[in-house]
Amino acid sequence: MTGANRNSEPLVPKARALGNTEQNWCRAVSSGTGIAVLALQMARPPSQASTLHKILQKLQNSHPLLRSKLCNNPTNKTLSFHTSTTPQVLKFHDAKSTSHLLHVLSANQNSDVSPAHLILEHELNSQSWTDPNTFPCNGINVMFASLYAVSDTKSVVALRFHTSICDRTTAVSLLRELMELVEEMEGGGTPKGIKNEGEGEMGIESMVPSGMAKKTIWAHGMDMLGYSVNSFRLTNLKFKNSKSPRLSEVVRLQMNKHHTSQILAGCECKGIKLCGALAAAALLAAHSSKFSHSDNKLKKKYGVVTLTDCRSILQPPLSNQHYGFYHSAILNIHTVTGTETLWDLAKNCYMDFAHYKKMNKHFSDMADLNFLMSKAIENPSLTPSSSLRTSLLTVFEDPVLDDSNHIQQKIGVEDYVGCFLSTASALQSLFSTRSATGSWTARVCIRRHCTPGNR
Repeated sequence: MTGANRNSEPLVPKARALGNTEQNWCRAVSSGTGIAVLALQMARPPSQASTLHKILQKLQNSHPLLRSKLCNNPTNKTLSFHTSTTPQVLKFHDAKSTSHLLHVLSANQNSDVSPAHLILEHELNSQSWTDPNTFPCNGINVMFASLYAVSDTKSVVALRFHTSICDRTTAVSLLRELMELVEEMEGGGTPKGIKNEGEGEMGIESMVPSGMAKKTIWAHGMDMLGYSVNSFRLTNLKFKNSKSPRLSEVVRLQMNKHHTSQILAGCECKGIKLCGALAAAALLAAHSSKFSHSDNKLKKKYGVVTLTDCRSILQPPLSNQHYGFYHSAILNIHTVTGTETLWDLAKNCYMDFAHYKKMNKHFSDMADLNFLMSKAIENPSLTPSSSLRTSLLTVFEDPVLDDSNHIQQKIGVEDYVGCFLSTASALQSLFSTRSATGSWTARVCIRRHCTPGNR
């Protein structure tokens, strides 16, 4: 696969219809899902906005999907990507407007959070793509870039994406490329080629390996019936106020080296991945928050969605530098009584997921889950409080390993947080482990949908 030069000129505009997964993300935006945001708090003056603009232009030249327009055809109600030759323009928020925004946002918080965190939540609740009927005739951008002037010496960079072109792998790769470009422009880094030939030309459904999605009509019907019936039996977190407008929030937790090492060692001992431990911890916490210790024999069913990156096993295979949405989901249902130990439940969670993945459920059930998701979006009253919550938790199969501390310090990144996507669940865990002097610390970000009175 050939590499593309970061300084290459934009290609001739292209267009393609969205795949079913991408279409669903477009339908879901109006319900509070389908938006991904990266926010970086920088020890850099806002006056360097022109430098950031040049870096974003290089990124868009290398990744045509970032400069795409999402177009709506009102006649046949179809959506498509149209690659534009015009790069996205950086929107600048001066110190006065940023100060006012942060004051308003912080007034709604119960604790001190960083400007990057506040701006992230603000961007997550944007309404840019809510109604396709309001899109401009030439389409709407799938990425919006903003620079917020926090002070004379500090700024926050916020990049907001439509999830149809940005899964977690895309966001992580973009973050790394962005930091490398900053280092490169300041003379401290070596230019690197980007291996992303054919980026954005096909949706995930068109790239499933032959035979892996094969299923009889009878099997499709039985699986959809099973998913539908089980969804009504699942226990979810409730809204305290189901009438108020809903919004998304991010809760952040950082664990020290000792606790991180213990968790990783426990996973290794049990022969499981970290996603199993995260799912088990969330299930036990949710169950204990709803039921007292006297109800420890009360069985409740919970849904856990595990997202897996399919790039390496698609046809043709893709690299992590191919931007787009190429994750698939596996839904497992777990019965919890509250008497389980963390590690026993963790092993059950992971082994159930691994079994389904071995059976290629992430491919064979893709059409079923997409169909049911579209029906839930069309008929939200079928879900609790019309919330579109069809599971308790979403986790990723693999964590993000971040060893970019050195480059962050070098280019002035003080803090960063990303929410890479949201699915139809009450909570979503975005787990990363960060290198620090040869050891690892863990960061967990949890995105949740709530009402202003249910924080």
